[in-house]
Order: sequence, then structure tokens, then C-alpha cells
Amino acid sequence: MTGFRSDFKTNQQRLFTLLVCFAFLVLAACSFASKAPATAGVGVNPHLPAPNQSIIPTVNIAPAKGWLAGASPLAAAGLTVTAFARDLDHPRWIYVLPNGDVLVAETNSPAKPDAAKSIKGWITGLVMKRAGAGVASANRITLLRDSNGDGVADVRSVLLAGLNSPFGMALVGNSLYVANSDAVLKFPYSSGDLNIASSGIKLVDLPAGSINYHWTKNLIANADGTKLYVTVGSNSNVAENGMEAEENRAAIWELDIKTGAHRTFASGLRNPNGLAWEPETNQLWTVVNERDGLGNDLVPDYLTSVKDGGFYGWPYSYYGQYVDKRVQPQQPELVAKAIVPDYALGSHTASLGLAASLGTSFPETFTNGMFIGQHGSWNRKPFSGYKVIFVPFKNGKPTGMPLDVLTGFLSDEGDAFGRPVGVALDKQGALLVADDVGNVIWRVSKAINKTP
Repeated sequence: MTGFRSDFKTNQQRLFTLLVCFAFLVLAACSFASKAPATAGVGVNPHLPAPNQSIIPTVNIAPAKGWLAGASPLAAAGLTVTAFARDLDHPRWIYVLPNGDVLVAETNSPAKPDAAKSIKGWITGLVMKRAGAGVASANRITLLRDSNGDGVADVRSVLLAGLNSPFGMALVGNSLYVANSDAVLKFPYSSGDLNIASSGIKLVDLPAGSINYHWTKNLIANADGTKLYVTVGSNSNVAENGMEAEENRAAIWELDIKTGAHRTFASGLRNPNGLAWEPETNQLWTVVNERDGLGNDLVPDYLTSVKDGGFYGWPYSYYGQYVDKRVQPQQPELVAKAIVPDYALGSHTASLGLAASLGTSFPETFTNGMFIGQHGSWNRKPFSGYKVIFVPFKNGKPTGMPLDVLTGFLSDEGDAFGRPVGVALDKQGALLVADDVGNVIWRVSKAINKTP
């Protein structure tokens, strides 16, 4: 009888939790839409409204549907888009090797046993599943080769398998570095390799653990191949798990390739992902996903140069020195040092991919700037992101408003055909785009005018 009562009580608790979660989602779906113009939180001098904090945050999910047969995104005027490779397994990140081979990280979140213990964590899991991020991680890097130069991969091989939610990749000499969710690994590589049998050598552990809120770790090498720069996102939205859980996170590390020694290169970056070198200044740049829970129009994700020793505000402040009063105790002396980002990309756009335009074969409009893959919002009305944009640069700095490069990822009903993530230029100067919902690598190139 005791066992029956225990089971009955447990089932009551589960039912109550489900009802709370259902109410949460219903109320969130009824939250107010933004009335600000789409350009308000974009550009060098974005308009930032007052915070609109609410108990029930906005949840506005574009259900992942995938592409209908023969369908594709829409390329900007003067450009055309084709499928470089299809039928991949949640492709997130792209790296182009010197010989033109394309590496794709087929990956997803690692297990997070402690993240789902709270109602918020459980709801987040449901949201991510509906948005197309609930699939198991393939944990591999696939090599794609276009052997005849027609813009379509005709060779496909598993280069590395058995990884742990891999993301960033970088080749230095004859060594391929891969950022797993919990470590940077080094593998031997020779040009033309289709498979690497080595288990790799661990260069350094990365912050991970049983929550691992932002698991994607990216990396880029410096020009002389002596250093790697590694992105490590925060372990929470705004340090609600305590600052102890944020040790060495919300930062970009500088890693010595020979010794594995590392230091914090820049901090206060909630979730940096894409990394690129600006070719005129050789300055490191990144795109950063900012915090949630302050309304539809806060806080803009951003593109910024990364200064050695720079602090960018998280969690105490956003977009420079706008204090986030949810974070207690505050650190006013640290906030006073917070650097204002160079360029706002709109709120909740989930800007992830970043590639400098050096070497592009696109029309002149796109020859000086950065391409950015915006994965798209799940917590904003109306939707934001869900496209690839180009931010023009002049004298090593962003200028003007962004240009759409690839759109059409959402249906009129608000379903997601695809979600763009990583971006990279191929050897012919075309732009490759990883679409982790469509399971496609798209190739955007200059349109060819056909004369009659």
C-alpha cells in the first residue's frame, strides 16, 4: 500500500509539472510582439529600449520541417544558390582545407544530465527539440570533395568518427585541430586524406560538465600557426547557476599549440562562436549571442573586434555598460571597463557563423566585409535571423546596414525549412552555408548572365 501511495504521489507531481510547463508555453505564446522596426537593434549605433523583463519569457518557435523536394533558400540579386551536399546529419560547422576539400562537423549537443532537472531546463529541451535541435549527435567530421569542379560534392568520406560533439576545426601544418565540447584534440593529416584512423592527442581540456549550457567550442589559428583562439560560451543565461559554474567560460582563450598552455584572451562574452581575421588590420573578430529574458528587442547579438585583455560585460552588463539588474551582486568597477561592441546584429538572431569576404567571387558589393550565418530566434515575436547576411567594412570597421545574402528559410506560416549556421568560402570564392535543419550544405555563387 505504501508503494501505491508513493507512486500516486509521484504521478501527481509529474502531472503538476506537466500542467505548469503547459501553462508556461501557452502564456509565453500569448506574449506581446515587438513594435520596433527590424532595423532598430542593428548597426554601429543601435537603439536599445528599456528592459522588458517578465516572469513568462517569450517562446516563439519556428517548428523544424525541412525542405520540400526541389526547394531552396533565396539568394540575393546577382547571386545564385545550389546544394553542394545533401542528406547530412545535423551539419553545424564548415572548414575548407587548402586543397579545396570541405570538412563538415555533423554534431549536436552532448548529454547534459543536470540541465534538465529544473522546469526551465526541461522546457528548454522541449523548445530545442521542436526547433530541430533534439537529434542525437553524429559526433563525426565528414569530408566532402568536388572532384570535377561543378559545385557539387561527388566524394564523401568520414574523416573522423567517435568524437564528442565536435565543432571548430583548424589545420596548422600537418596537424588538424578539432574542438570537441570538452577538449581540443590534435590529429595527423596529409593533403588528400579521406580518413584519419588516429585517436588524436588531447591538447587541453575545455570547460564542459553536466550542464554545459553553451557547448559549441570554435577555434581559429593565428597567421604563424603558433596560437589557437578558442571560444568558450557561458554556462547559463545570466549566471543563474552562480559564478562558480562560469569559471574560465564566457571567454575566448589563447592556446599555445606547442605546450597546451592557455590564458584568457578576452572575457565577458556570453556565447562567442564565429571567429575571423579582418584582412586589413589582422584583428581578430567574433560574433556573440547575447542574453535572454529582457524582451523582444534586448539584447542585440553582436559582431565585434576582440581586444587582448578586453572585458565585454557579461553577466553584469550588456552592450557596454547597460547594467543587468538581475545579476547580484553587481561589479561596478568591472562594468566601468566593459567594451561597447562594434556592431549590433539584432536581438535573438542567434548569429553563429562568421567568414571574412577576402577571396570571394561575389559582385563588388560583397568584397569587403563579413558574412554571418544567423541561426534564428526561438524567443522573439516576430522572428529574427533565419538568414545569411553581409556586413560591409571600410578601413577595417563595419559600416552601414547589413545586406541579405540568403533568405527564405521560413515559410509564410512560420515553419523552418532550414536554419543557417556555419559559413565559409570555398576555393572558388563561393560561400558555403551549413543548414542543420535542412541537412544541406548550400553553395552561394555569383550568378552567370546567359545571353540569348
